[in-house]
Order: sequence, then C-alpha cells, then structure tokens
Amino acid sequence: MKIFNTESGKKEEFVPQNPEHVTMYVCGPTVYNHSHIGNFRPPVVFDVLARLLRREFPKLTYARNITDIDDKINAAAAEAGVDISVISEKYTAAYHRDLATLGVLPTDVEPKVTEHVEQIHTMIQELIDAGHAYAAEGHVLFSVSSYADYGSLSKRDPEELLAGARVDVAAYKKDAGDFVLWKPSADEQPGWDSPWGRGRPGWHIECSAMAETHLGDTIDIHGGGTDLVFPHHENERAQSVCAHSGKQYVRYWMHNGFLSFNAEKMSKSLGNVLLVKDLAEKVPGEVIRYVLLSAHYRAPLDWNDDVLTQARNSLDRLYGALRTVTSLDASQQDHIPDAFMAALHDDLNTPKALAELFALAKQLNTSTDHETSQQLKSALLQAGELLGLLQHDADAWFAGDQSEADAATIDQLITERLQARADKDWGRADEIRDQLTAMNVVLEDGADGTKWRIDSSDANLSSSK
Repeated sequence: MKIFNTESGKKEEFVPQNPEHVTMYVCGPTVYNHSHIGNFRPPVVFDVLARLLRREFPKLTYARNITDIDDKINAAAAEAGVDISVISEKYTAAYHRDLATLGVLPTDVEPKVTEHVEQIHTMIQELIDAGHAYAAEGHVLFSVSSYADYGSLSKRDPEELLAGARVDVAAYKKDAGDFVLWKPSADEQPGWDSPWGRGRPGWHIECSAMAETHLGDTIDIHGGGTDLVFPHHENERAQSVCAHSGKQYVRYWMHNGFLSFNAEKMSKSLGNVLLVKDLAEKVPGEVIRYVLLSAHYRAPLDWNDDVLTQARNSLDRLYGALRTVTSLDASQQDHIPDAFMAALHDDLNTPKALAELFALAKQLNTSTDHETSQQLKSALLQAGELLGLLQHDADAWFAGDQSEADAATIDQLITERLQARADKDWGRADEIRDQLTAMNVVLEDGADGTKWRIDSSDANLSSSK
C-alpha cells in the first residue's frame, strides 16, 4: 500500500509505527454555519481510507475534530444573542446529518476543542519551558526561529516567512512569523482562565493537543485539504515536534485537492457554495459521494451542472447489474478482485477503483453461470462497500422517492400493460408505456418480468432518490 506523502513529495510504502494499531487524524469543521460540498471532500476521501485500513490492519483509531470555539462562532453567537454552544451544537448536528447523507461512517473519536482546554494549556506550558514559546501582552506565541525545520512541510523559505509574508505583524511579536498559541478574550468574548490570563486558544495548537490526547505523540496519517498545508499544518507540525522533544509528529501527511464550482473557487464570499442538504433534495447522497470520488483525491475536482446526472447514470448502471441477480444470495467469501484492491493500494486511486466496479458489472451482465454470477455479485457489493457505494437495495434504488401512492399507481399501470400485451391489445400497451414515460418511468422487460425505475437523466432529477 502506497501513500503520497506531502512532506517528502512522493509516494511511499505505508508502514505504520505499530502494525497492530494504525492512527489517523483529519481536520474537521469549524461549526459556525452549514458546511458546503467542498468541505465534505476530506471526510468522504478519508472515510474510504479508513474502510481500507480497517480491512488491512487489526485496529484503526481514526479521529476527526470539531472546532467549536472560533471568532466566526463568536460572531454568529453574538449576532443571535446566544451562547456559543448553541451555535456550535446546531451546526455540529447539521454536519453529522450531512455526513450520514453521504454515507460517511462515524469516526472512532470526535474531539471538541472546548473539551481540551486543559490539554492545550499543558502543551503551551511545555513549549514555553522548552524555549519554543513566549508570553507577551496576554498572548503566548510560538517562536518560529526556534525550530530549524520550519517550512519544510509546505516547502516555504523560512526567511520569507519570517519577513512577515501573509501574516499579521504585531508589536508583541519577536518575529513577524511567530504565531499565536493563546490570545486574550475581551469581557464580552468567550474565554478560559489560564496562567497567561483569561483568553482562548489559537487555531493551530488545538489540533496538536487533541491529536496528542487521543493518538499519542506520533501519529501515522494526518489528513486535510491542501489549503491547510500552510499555515495550519506547518504550524501544527512545528509545535508538536517541539513539545515532544523533537519526536516525529506525523509519518504520512495526506492532502486532498480543491473543489471548484464551474472552474471558480467555491466560497461563501463568492456566493457559489452548494450545501449537501440542498443537493440531497435532488439526488441520493450516494450520487453526491460518487462525484466526490470520481477524481483522484489529490487532483482538483470541478463541480458543474452535469456531474450529478453523470454520477446518477453511472450508479444506475451498477445497480442495474445487481438488479438482474436480486434472487442470488451473495457469497460471504472474499471475492474482491486484486485489480480493485491494487487501485486503492496505489495512493487511494478511486477513479481506477470505480472502473473496476464497472468491469465487474459488465461481467455480471454477461454471466450465464450461477456460481460465477454469485461470486461476481458478492465482489461488486464488497468492493462497493469499501467505497461506500451500492449500499441500497437495487429495486429500491430505481423506485426512487416516489410516494407509496405513486408507486402503487405505477405498479397498477404495469399490471394493466402486461394484461394488454397478454390480450394482444398492442395499442393499449403502447398507450400505457407512453403514460409511464410521461411520469419519467422507464420500463425494463426481462425474463423475471417487468421492472421499473425513475429516469435519472431528467434535468430536474426531482424523482431520483
């Protein structure tokens, strides 16, 4: 199994520090509002990685944090006239609903910043005692010049960083590049008592303290979006290494590419964000997940008006193959093809893994041998599960989100059509088919009878669930 390590800039064989227990940390959301679809690329990507690691190793501890103290949360709470916990709990719940919609499995640990203030204090004090941090005017700052390897993760020149590039220069800083570990809170702002005065933690120290608490001094994999490489992960790495007497903090750094919208950066300021809850009104969450896995995780992914239709049609092909063998019991033996596993072992190559799913579906569609079909069905389902796909009953997938009344009407019309064909009343049979077509119902006549599905190529996709 090979992983592209951001720190080394190349693919490396994945060798965990303890083969019996793999550890992984992924940066989670700041819960001040709904997360947009771009924010969900990391949890979907690393959910696939977590599924793979659980298959390959005896134990995985996977942590993804919740940042529930932040200036944006403070501002939202002040505007609403409520405690910050009201805002953070509301949007944490929304985040969990969206994760469930996308089929993202729960992590082993979901640490919250507000529950780790004591650990943050301890780590800050360790950095001060080791000469890597200093207190000034109610702040505590990390001294970048004290860490000779600063900048090696993001491949940035420390001299340029210390010159104040893209950082705020404040009078209390010894060097322009020094970053905040603790900052004072005004009376009206949330804060905690500390040895350096009432205040709140800086962004970077939060993840270092939470990762240390739940995963130890050195962790195997640290993931997040490529936008976090600098400054967040660079700073996180520096303070963790220095707090742990030079121990390696992360063995493999993994970063996913940006998600854009019609070739433009997706951001709230540009007003072009897409929310999972809105997309889920048009398509099943599995369709959204498929889109997020359709490009290699390190590559950029452009979201446009066609991606959902393409993904739905692709999943229809896979479910269509499964639908032809609904009566077959899938064997419980391991039938995942080597080619599929090789794709995931090659730096989580999900596009290639998806191609292997279609190869399996093609074989299943043409198989005439009962045992072979059984094995192919098992392989398709097991491989799909590793990607978090094909988690629905095939018939239910094609039935869509029709109400029971609609489904009953469709079934009745199909029964009438079958009777018309039996009576050789071809005109009536064609009339019923046209009626069903107008309802976006596609009929599939086969040896097992007539099955139906909702046409997902309809522009609105309103019935595709």
